[in-house]
Order: sequence, then structure tokens, then C-alpha cells
Amino acid sequence: MVQQLEKLKTPQAPEIIYPDSDGQPMADNTTQWSLIVTIKESLEFLFAANADVFVAGDLLWYPVEGNNKIRMAPDAMVVFGRPKGDRGSYKQWEEDNIPPQVVFEILSPGNRPGEMTKKFELYDRYGVEEYYLYDPDKVKLTGWRRREGKLQSIDQMDGWVSPRLKVRFDLTGPELQIFTESGVRFLTYSEMAQRAEREEQRAEREQQRAEREQQRAEREQQRAERERQLKEQEQQRAERERQLKEQEQQRAEQERQLKEQERQLKEQEQQRAEQERQLKEQERQLKEQAEAKIKMLYLRLQELGIDPEQL
Repeated sequence: MVQQLEKLKTPQAPEIIYPDSDGQPMADNTTQWSLIVTIKESLEFLFAANADVFVAGDLLWYPVEGNNKIRMAPDAMVVFGRPKGDRGSYKQWEEDNIPPQVVFEILSPGNRPGEMTKKFELYDRYGVEEYYLYDPDKVKLTGWRRREGKLQSIDQMDGWVSPRLKVRFDLTGPELQIFTESGVRFLTYSEMAQRAEREEQRAEREQQRAEREQQRAEREQQRAERERQLKEQEQQRAERERQLKEQEQQRAEQERQLKEQERQLKEQEQQRAEQERQLKEQERQLKEQAEAKIKMLYLRLQELGIDPEQL
């Protein structure tokens, strides 16, 4: 009970609120706004396939727990090692104490030197690895890279490749151009929309081409199936013709064999008839010979004066 009373007497520390907005506009003009959106959205697209890269634009970053006065809202920032997702602000102690490794700032006429110095000091103190500051009016890009625990100036920014982002900065034209490692240029929102529309049209054409190809393949398959059926029918017809021809040959052979048998039978009949004729002829001859002998015998007996009738 005493302990509970003591707790009631102990003043509670007020809850610290970390606002999601600093009340400042994201951009002072259309040029600054377009560059911020181009860089932020292009970075989103660049790391879209990596679930552990968080990209944000004009998001308040609180590096120190318990102090809502130390804060900064980079125009664009990239945090490696943190998951994607919506956040009202980036409270570093809730993010495995990982600070943004890369930040971008786009100068506008409203930016004061003291403000930019304060930003640099905060980025330097709380662990930013790469800081890029671009002045679109002068087409001037300034960069710093952390070495030996401090952000140190990069001597030559034209052609510089970010160690973390692997993007290349090009200052040879009338404005800053940023290229990915594969050579793809960072695009404005309008260019992204146009590219998306072209990609959608290309995908639609590809889908139509694929559908036409599928239809062509189906027609080809149907044609091949018809040809297969016709070939099979032709084979069946040829097989029936072969069987009929074979049957006709067998029938012709049977007829030939029957005719041969008939010829042989007829020949045998002729041979039998000839044999009968020859037998009859032999009988006739024998009979004639016998009659001639008898007649000669009669005559001889008569010559001898013997009456054959008396014998």
C-alpha cells in the first residue's frame, strides 16, 4: 500500500510526442518538387525487388529517442537493412538503430545557408554515409562520403558512382542526370507514366501476339490433326485395298488351282478314255486275230477233209 502511495506521489514524465510533420512544405517550387519526386520514385523503382531497402521522401527522421527536437526530413533518403512499409516518421531506435545511409537534398531559393549547415551537421553527427546536395538553378551537385567517421567532400561529382546506390551522376547536360548501374536514367513521374503506358501497350501487343501465336498454334495443331486423320484414313484405305488385292490374288490363285485341277482331271479322263479305246482296240484286234485263226483252222480242217462241224 505504501509503495502504491509513493508511486502516486512520484510525478510521471510527460509522454514525448514525435510529430509526423514539421509544418514545412515539401517543396518551394515545381522544379524542386519534380526533382524530389523523380529521385524518390526512381529509388523506389530501383530497389523495388529488395524487401530490406526502405525509401522515403520528406519523412521526419528522429535519430535520438527521447528528443523530438533533433529531427530532419531529407528530401529523399534510403535505408538499407530496414523493411519497406508505411511510417508516419522514421524513429531510429525502433528501426534497429539504423540511420539513413544515403540522403538527398534539393536546394530551393528559400533555403538559407544556416539551415543547410544545420542539416549537414545533423547528417554528419548521426551516421549518414552519403549526402548529396543539388542546386538546380546552378546545375551544381555537391556530395559527401563518410570516411574515418566524418562526412568528407567528394572532389569530382560528374561521373561519380554512389558506393551504396550504385548509381552514376552525370552533369554534362543542362541538368543533373542519374543513371542506374545498368545504364537506365532516372525518370520524372510523367516519363515513368509514359514508360508505364508504353510498357502496358507493349505488354498488350505482346499478349495479342501471344494470343495470335496460340491461335496459330491451335490452327496448326488442328491442321496437323486433320492431316493425321487423313493419313490414317489413307493408310486404312490402302490397307483395305491391299487386303482386297490380296483376297483377289488368293481368289485368282484358287481359280487357277481349280482350272489346273479341272485340266488335270480332263487330261486324266482323256487318258482313261484313250486307255479304254486302246483296250477296245486290243480286244478287237485279239478278236479279229482269234476269228482269223479259227477261220484258218476251218480252212485247214476242210483241206484235210475234216468237217469242223463234226468236231
